[in-house]
Parts: sequence; structure tokens; C-alpha cells
Amino acid sequence: MHKKIVVLVSGRGTNLQALIDAVKNGTIPGRITLVISDNPHAYALERARKENIPTVILDYASFPGKKAYETALLDILTKEGPDLICLAGYMRIVGREIVARYRHRILNIHPSLLPAFPGLEAQKQAVEYGVKVSGCTVHFVDEGMDTGPIVLQAACPVLDDDTPETLSARILQYEHQIYPQAVRLFLEGKLSIEGRKVLVKE
Repeated sequence: MHKKIVVLVSGRGTNLQALIDAVKNGTIPGRITLVISDNPHAYALERARKENIPTVILDYASFPGKKAYETALLDILTKEGPDLICLAGYMRIVGREIVARYRHRILNIHPSLLPAFPGLEAQKQAVEYGVKVSGCTVHFVDEGMDTGPIVLQAACPVLDDDTPETLSARILQYEHQIYPQAVRLFLEGKLSIEGRKVLVKE
């Protein structure tokens, strides 16, 4: 029986598309059973609908606060019963109760080589800082902001004439490669966590 993946999105959904494609070509031994968005206008929802993947909109603006939103989100996740939750351009910090309930079962993709440049606008941070190499990171989600144990990373050169936009576009190509790979490793039971280290058994 295929394992169940729930994907949380907020925007364009290019990483969602990479996961969808990897499921379809057999790279990921699971299926995306639900896509949840905090943004009713996220194009990621359209990507899911094109593949007949069920969607749920939890419009953050319609809730009285973060606690009410997180309660509703946890309720949906509990009913769905995913083996893995993937954040794909999800622009909110996952609440502590959800992190605790799904400890080491939530993955995120971040456009920098963590621990460098966590949070928003990582590519802009990298360009402004003047680093020569940036990249992307797949990590487990914990209670902090982009602080969980690192699963996979890919390095990307930062060019002298890079802007945040050009660097973002180049890093994105690496994101689409390593996120499906990390999901595959997780679902195949090839990841183990020892302290801050994620050990990969190939």
C-alpha cells in the first residue's frame, strides 16, 4: 500500500509539481493524498486540481488567530493520517502541537545552505552578504525557524552579477532535484536521526 503524503503550500507550487512528477514517474514510492493551502489564491492549488489531488483551503485571514488556524489544520491532518507532511513553499511556521504530533515526519525545503540565511528572502540575504556559494536544504521541521536536522543539501554558485531573482531561479532547479530524493529516502525508511545528524542508508 502506498504511503500517504500531505503537502502544505502557499504560493506557485513548483516544488509541489516536482513531487507530483516524482510520484508519477515512480521515484517517490507514495502518493499525494491531499494539498492544503493557507492562501486561497495559491497557484499550487491549480496544480493539484489538474492531477485530481484533493485540496483544502484554510484561508489564514479568515481565522481569528494562529491558534484557531493551527487547530483547524491539525484536525484535517489527523483525519487524513499522513505518513509524511511536506512543506512546499509554505510560508508559515508550523505550530508546536503539530510538530510534536508529527515529530520527524515533516519535511521542508529551504533556498539556502542552512544554517546560513534562514527565514524569508534567503536568496536576497545571500546576494547582499556576498557569499560565493549558496544552495538549498531539505530538513526535518522542528519548533524553530529552519532549524531542524538536515537531510540533504545541494550547492549552487553565486555569480557576481546575480540578483535575488536570478539566484532564486537557479537554486530552484536544485530544489526540484533534492526534495523528491529526500521524500523517497524517508518513505523507504532510509533516514535515521541521531542528535542533529540525519544518517542516510542507501
